[in-house]
Amino acid sequence: MKDKIVIITGATSGIGKALAFECARRGAKLSLASRNKEQLKAIEEELRKNGTEVISTETDVTREEDCKRFISNTISQFNRIDVLINNAGISMRALFEEVDLDVLKRVMDVNFWGAVYCTKFALPELLKAKGSVAGVSSIAGYKGLPGRTGYSASKFALQGFLEVIRIENMKKGLHVLIACPGFTSSNIRNAALAKDGSNQGESPRDEAKMMMPEEVARQICDAIEKRKHRLTMTTQGKMTVLLNKFFPKFMDKMVYSHMAKEPDSPFK
Repeated sequence: MKDKIVIITGATSGIGKALAFECARRGAKLSLASRNKEQLKAIEEELRKNGTEVISTETDVTREEDCKRFISNTISQFNRIDVLINNAGISMRALFEEVDLDVLKRVMDVNFWGAVYCTKFALPELLKAKGSVAGVSSIAGYKGLPGRTGYSASKFALQGFLEVIRIENMKKGLHVLIACPGFTSSNIRNAALAKDGSNQGESPRDEAKMMMPEEVARQICDAIEKRKHRLTMTTQGKMTVLLNKFFPKFMDKMVYSHMAKEPDSPFK
């Protein structure tokens, strides 16, 4: 990634922040996006102190015009784009029969449409550079997770979208990576939406037993450099994907049982 122009959405926490510092460590020049202006500027200043060439743009990825401005700012500063990492994401936790439909729309707007907008506006530059588009998906994009209808739906949609982008451009040198971490210790569960759209506030899972975002970032950057098509992390994640291909009914029961063990699970 030495001297590559890398743009990252959702760059102020969790995997996004870890990706920013990992890409910087590998010598990339960065353009970062997030809704949190204060944290974005703080990260930009820290990276710049460490010698990284970096800009940031306050961006709500659910707004098409914000994504267009983010990409335009990047091109104005660096004159090209080599790597786009669609990382911005939110989660939710509620039974479908109880959830406000607006919650599902909000999750889809961030996780799916945010990636669509940024990819659309960055694609001409990425094709010129024969660069990379990466999407941070989830094992929930392979197997539906009960209590996470909006989240799983958005990740299934993201993976289908990126797969089509890869196939459409397979003769143009574009690299597309679908990266699927397992459960990762980050702010996404604390900020997950409850059935009424309020923040969940406290993670229902033991964060200490999860992947650290720095390890996720390292594996994603390795996969981009090696131009891999898919990256599925953790043994549990790989087994879930594999077993679901051959024993989907069995995995339905296993996933239900596993997710029902969460504290205050919405189903038993």
